[in-house]
Amino acid sequence: MQLRFLGTGAAFCMSPDNFQSNLLLTSPGGRRLLIDCGTDIRFALRHAGIAVAAVTDIYISHLHADHVGGLEYMGFFNRFGTDRGPLPLYICESIADALWGESLAAGMQVTSGHDSALADYFDERKVAPDGHFVWEGMEMHLVPTRHVVGDKRVMHSYGLAFRMDGKSVYFTADTRYCYDDPVVRPYMDAADVIFHDCETTDYVTGVHAHFDELAAMPAKIRRKTWLYHYDDGTLPDAKAAGFIGYVERGQQFDFSS
Repeated sequence: MQLRFLGTGAAFCMSPDNFQSNLLLTSPGGRRLLIDCGTDIRFALRHAGIAVAAVTDIYISHLHADHVGGLEYMGFFNRFGTDRGPLPLYICESIADALWGESLAAGMQVTSGHDSALADYFDERKVAPDGHFVWEGMEMHLVPTRHVVGDKRVMHSYGLAFRMDGKSVYFTADTRYCYDDPVVRPYMDAADVIFHDCETTDYVTGVHAHFDELAAMPAKIRRKTWLYHYDDGTLPDAKAAGFIGYVERGQQFDFSS
């Protein structure tokens, strides 16, 4: 099993050698699970030398465009450019209706000759907020976090916890600082490896976990944590702060050895 970061940048990433934080999990059997599908996914895949048609499954963590903005492209390409049928798409049931009704329908509902629905493009597989789905024999557990807190609503994001080649992996997806969250903390404590959202701006936005907030976590957590979803520009010294480091675009993880 191989986990590859197609990009490691934040939503506004403009670096010529990086893309938004979307990942690809490849099984020994050749299936490829795309973890989030942002607006620049076609460029990220091309840069990685991976054909769009090679993606066999998709997981969506939340509804910001750097995570769902490429679904229109993927849906149209798969439907009209291949003959393999709707792509399996895993998503938390709490955001499933909004994915079509508030994100995709405006550009994908009207097609030549008739109206279309999400099912014409994707084989939607809804997962409970505290549930899991099975992909290539692996249990992929959803871990909800608070990403954006408004005055009346909260935008949740759903990270993933899973075992990969004997290692317990926790991928946060986009999140505010969450080590103090009683739902999230057990996953972080139990993980062998953590991939954590990390903003590196000069100020704390409250939307992403900031480097300074993460640097205050216990050393036992920092020393097993990789940082990603960082901003363009000069980065703080992650290793000096006790982290493993920053994930680089294209970096691959294989824990079988």
